[in-house]
Parts: sequence; C-alpha cells; structure tokens
Amino acid sequence: MIETPDRLKILLVDDSEDDAFLLLRELKKGGADPEYTLVDSEDTMAAALRDGNWDIVITDHNMPGFSSFQALELTKRYSADLPVIIVSGTIGEGVAVSAMKAGAQDYIMKDNLSRLLPAIDREVRESSVRKAKRQAESTLEHMAFHDSLTDLANRREFERRLAQALQDARETGRNHVLLYLDLDQFKVINDTCGHIAGDELLKQLSSLLKNHIRSDDTLARLGGDEFGVLLRGCDALHASRVAESLCEEVGEYRFVWQHKPFSVSLSVGMVVISSEYNTTSELLSHADLACYAAKDRGRNNVQVYQSNDKEMQQRQTDMQWTSRLQQALQSGSFCLCHQEMVALQRRNLDGFRTEFLVRLKQGQEIIPPGAFIPAAERFSLMPKIDRHVIELAFNYLDRTGLGRESAGTFFINLSGSSLSDGELFTYIRRMVDRYNIRPERICFEITETAAIAHLNLTLGFIEQSREEGFKFALDDFGSGMSSFSYLKTLPVDYLKVDGSFVRNMLEDPIDMGIVDACNRIGHAAGLKTIAEFVETEDVKKKLAEIGLDYAQGYGIARPELLNG
Repeated sequence: MIETPDRLKILLVDDSEDDAFLLLRELKKGGADPEYTLVDSEDTMAAALRDGNWDIVITDHNMPGFSSFQALELTKRYSADLPVIIVSGTIGEGVAVSAMKAGAQDYIMKDNLSRLLPAIDREVRESSVRKAKRQAESTLEHMAFHDSLTDLANRREFERRLAQALQDARETGRNHVLLYLDLDQFKVINDTCGHIAGDELLKQLSSLLKNHIRSDDTLARLGGDEFGVLLRGCDALHASRVAESLCEEVGEYRFVWQHKPFSVSLSVGMVVISSEYNTTSELLSHADLACYAAKDRGRNNVQVYQSNDKEMQQRQTDMQWTSRLQQALQSGSFCLCHQEMVALQRRNLDGFRTEFLVRLKQGQEIIPPGAFIPAAERFSLMPKIDRHVIELAFNYLDRTGLGRESAGTFFINLSGSSLSDGELFTYIRRMVDRYNIRPERICFEITETAAIAHLNLTLGFIEQSREEGFKFALDDFGSGMSSFSYLKTLPVDYLKVDGSFVRNMLEDPIDMGIVDACNRIGHAAGLKTIAEFVETEDVKKKLAEIGLDYAQGYGIARPELLNG
C-alpha cells in the first residue's frame, strides 16, 4: 500500500489510453486508487504542470512529436522536486542511462509493471524529503539576509548592497544616497507598553516605510529601532525629499496599543555615496553622526553629513573616544592619581585629605580626564567609569590599610548620571564589604549642577549614604545662579568653591567677593570650605585670611599617580 497522507495524484504522459489503463489497473491491484490526468503533448503537459499539484509524473518514452526527455525538461521547469518515472516497452539500456542522467528517478519496462507500485511509493517519499530539505535551505537562506521581525533586509545584507553601491560610485561616478533612520520615541513605547508593543510598532512602521521606497532601492532594519535606506542612482535633492516624506509620514502616524494612541517621529542622517568614500563603515559612521545631529537639533528632521560641521566633528571625536573607553574598561586601562589638600586653619589639623582623580593610561601616556570625560558623559559611560574608579580607590585603601585608619578623608567624584543610577548605593555597599573600608573615610564629590539636575535622586542617595557614615562635598560651588538657595536642601559636609573664582581673586574684586560669600554661607550652614585651583602662595595666604578651611591646587600639590 502506498503510504501517502492524501489520495495520490499522478500526471500520466502517454499517447495511448490503453497503456494508461494498464498502468492504472496495476496500481489498483496493489491497493492504490489515484487521481490522474492523461496528457500526450508538450502544451497539455505544461498546462497540467502549471495548474495541478502532482505527486509524481509517469511518462512513456516514445510518443509522436514528444519524448520522455522533453517531459523531464518540462517537469524541471515547473517543479524541480517532482519525481519522474519512465514506463516504456522499447527503451534500450543506453537510452535509459541517459534518461536517468537527465533527471528520471527510475525506468520500468511495460512487461514488468510489478515494479511500478514500489517505485512510486519510494519516489513519492523521497520527493517529500527533497522538497522539505529544499524549503529548509530556502528558509535558512532567507533568514541569513532578512530581519526575522520585519522581514526587511538585515544589516548584513544592507552592508553588502551598500558596498556594491559604493563600488559603482567609484567606477562610474554615479551618486547613490544612504539614509540612516532612528525612531525618536521608541524607548517610551517599549518601556511603557512592553516589548510586544515595541515589536508590533516596528512591524507596522516597516510596512509604512516600504510604501515610499522604489523597487530597486533597499530598506533594511539595522538593529533595535534603527533602519537604513539605500537610494540607488539618486541625487541629494531627490533623496532629501524622500527623507522628508518619510519623516512626515511617520510623524502623522498614530500607533494604538490597548486603546492608547502614541506618536512617533524619525531623525534621519543622510550621506551622499560618492567616490570620496573608501569603505562602507565610513559611510555608516557618517550617516550615524548626521542622525545624532538631527536628534540634537530637535528630532523629527533630516541632517546631511557635512565634514566641516563643527558639531559633527566633535561628535565623531566623541564616538572614537567611546570605543577607546569601552576597551579601557575591559582591559583595566584606567588608573588613579591623588591630589592632596592642606588645612588653612589650625582648628582643621585633624587628619589629611586627598582627592582621587581618574586618568586613562595608554602605553607610556597618561591622558587627563578633560580629554575623555565629555565623550563618556555624552554616550552614557560615566556610571561604568565611576564604578570602576570606586573599586580602584577602595582596592587601594584596602591594600594600604588607609581605609581602616581612624583619621583621613578620601574624596571620590561622582557624575550626574551616576546619581540617577538606582543601584549605585547597593554597589558601593558591596564594595565596602569586599574591601573592608570604613565609610567615614570616604567623601563623595558631586557637582552643584548635577545635584540640582537630579535633585530627588541625589537627596535619596545622599541620605542613604550618610546613614552609613559617608560624607559629601558639593563641588564647583558658586558656578550656578541658584547655588545658595539649593544649599539649604542638600545635606553635605564640604563646599568646594569653584576654582574659576579662586584663581584670579587677587586681581578681580568681584571674584574675591564671591569666594568670601561662598565661605561665609558655607560656615553659616555648618560646612567646611575648600578652595580649588590654588596656584600661588599669595592666594593661599589670602584664603587663610578670609577664613577658608582647606586649599587644593597646583600651588599646594600636583596630582600624583598612586603607588601602593
């Protein structure tokens, strides 16, 4: 019995109804009752292959104006996996071998039809295996070049096509255009409604964007909420119009999830692909820079990459730093310096004070923080760097035993982004336990502007930390217009007067007045005051005279690498 899930469908190719009847009678004797269609020419067979869904083709070898070789060729053209068995009364061994090479699965002589049913059974099953294998290979090939969520081209395929466009631009001088698209409000929807909603939004927007892309252009999902568009044979003016229409279309679109409507918008970076470029990575980097510029300039707009744009040049520098900083975090290339402070009043001779300062060590070069901190802040790396600095400092205090002494204060800077990290206190507490540090030996420095920007989070962090014994200093005090009013709110132990006022206080009476006012206000609040940027002995004496508690700067001690 033939093992098929449905009734067997046979396409019979024979010019003799009697011979066809003998074949069918043999099948029925074996228990098969197939559906069949009889054809006897190229046209009727082609029509049957187009319109039917066949399990097997059984063909005679010799027919007037038609042969089994033509039947094989037609079958391959319309259905590559469909098996073909030749049944003939007059076929030589050489012809049979040629037929097998041409694609026939078997040949059976009409005087030996007992072989027919087992051959059909075998070939139908093997055909199913071949078809399943081909479909799997086709699916895998599709998946290799397409995004699984949106079914758009994926990053790999997009970069391949981008490389072809670049090569064409270099060889022919034709211009193509790259658009880098980023959804502006995607994270809000993802965080508010969950990843299922985010995925649905990406699928809907993919369909929307497709409507504006020509058939020979490419729309791809590059990852997350980022898309790429390759406009072939396109000038900058037309590409700008396409990009603006994409922004307009997405801006007018309303995504509805669980009866709640959400608005989204696009920021688009645009690069003209010309012979000036050498690599696809350079193109994508510039498009990414332009896209970030679009975000910085208000979102929902299109920015063309321009090499003379100072903001883009700065962002490019920052992005290069970002890669270096990530590598430095992995390789442990950060190190610490310390800069001592001195007491200006005899009442404050109660233990030394020093500030830990982060540096980046690359080979023999020690890179100051001013070179990399702006990039780290811009690309949200400061929380990682701050944690690394805390561990380096605590490790040093553990190895030297200074973290367990009864006196001495060690100042550690925290960035504004770290203050909004809800897990920072837990991390610090874990480091205290690991390195056996006395919290009262540590004073965290936060800038006035960072503290104000994250006021509620800052207050919560300070209160938790002070309960453990940590101290706090408000750095760069006086630089903001609201310094004095916020001082009532922030429970700190030290005020560090902004060094820009200290440096020139002997020459500028206004600076002198500000330094004096900061000191008086600090003391009125019960805080110790520290002057930064003290560079001369005269400034140091004047600071002592007007009553500041401590001084720090190159006139006191330069930063030195930790040894120990």
